[in-house]
Amino acid sequence: MKLIIQIPCYNEEDTLQTVLDDLPKHIDGIDTIEYLVINDGSTDHTIEAAKNGGVHYIVNFTRNKGLAKGFMAGVDACLRNGADIIVNTDADNQYCGADIEKLVRPILEERSDIMIGERPIDQTEHFSPLKKKLQHFGSWVVRKASNTDVPDAPSGFRAYSRDAAMRLNVTNEYTYTLETIVQAGREKIAMDSVPIRTNAQLRPSRLFHSMFGYVKKSMLTIIRAFIMYKPLKFFAVLGSVPFLLGIGTGVRFLIYMYMGQADGHVQSLILASTLLMMGFMTYMIGLQADIIAANRKIIQDVQYHVRQIHYGNKESSVQEEENI
Repeated sequence: MKLIIQIPCYNEEDTLQTVLDDLPKHIDGIDTIEYLVINDGSTDHTIEAAKNGGVHYIVNFTRNKGLAKGFMAGVDACLRNGADIIVNTDADNQYCGADIEKLVRPILEERSDIMIGERPIDQTEHFSPLKKKLQHFGSWVVRKASNTDVPDAPSGFRAYSRDAAMRLNVTNEYTYTLETIVQAGREKIAMDSVPIRTNAQLRPSRLFHSMFGYVKKSMLTIIRAFIMYKPLKFFAVLGSVPFLLGIGTGVRFLIYMYMGQADGHVQSLILASTLLMMGFMTYMIGLQADIIAANRKIIQDVQYHVRQIHYGNKESSVQEEENI
């Protein structure tokens, strides 16, 4: 049983060694533990720090591509290097390395395929009151969109079984955390969470520059993921608003017509027709999107089987450092 711990990095020469020192060297049930660093176009000495720290594999981007692309490149490299379990942690030492065993244990015991570390958000001192509320609200929205009960959706401290990792698809360029939960929930992948500890803050987060930007990007990611996996429901709800307004306006016109006052309310008839047409067209868009979503599921299934073939030989060798 092989575990690869991947660490996305962007200018982390000052913190990477601290993270590496905190990672577990042995876990019962795991035969091999290896480390992989995704260097996301760093301009400092992150690569040298990784090599000096004994990292086994380095995926090197020549320019910054963002967390989502870095995460998927790391998963790809982990699978090609024969990982049975993949753990993702951050390079800012936010998460306690000893808790990796909590993440992998349910996967080892075949009770789950995806494990997410639940941070003590309300007890985290460097989180502002506003950020704590937004974290809870964002997790609630993700739970509703994914039909899951994950309490800490933005947490990047995660473990994936080999099978679950081969099913992952991230289409947005912002972050993988929210979209992968919606995907796993909608595809009925076994997923659970476990309480984990966090360390003191070593540096401010680089994922977003303002709270408004964080909220905007997160909500757009959730909505986009929900549209991808439940398009008919989304557009049906959206189209029901103008359709019901159109019915109400049409009924109002009929009442006036029955009272013999229709001549002064022709605008209501025009508005009702427009609203009904808007609602109907929105629903038709939902039907088309649902057909596209069905095709996407077929493509994802083909992709999964291609990955099984591509990653099937776990003993195949790859380069220690890859330039992307």
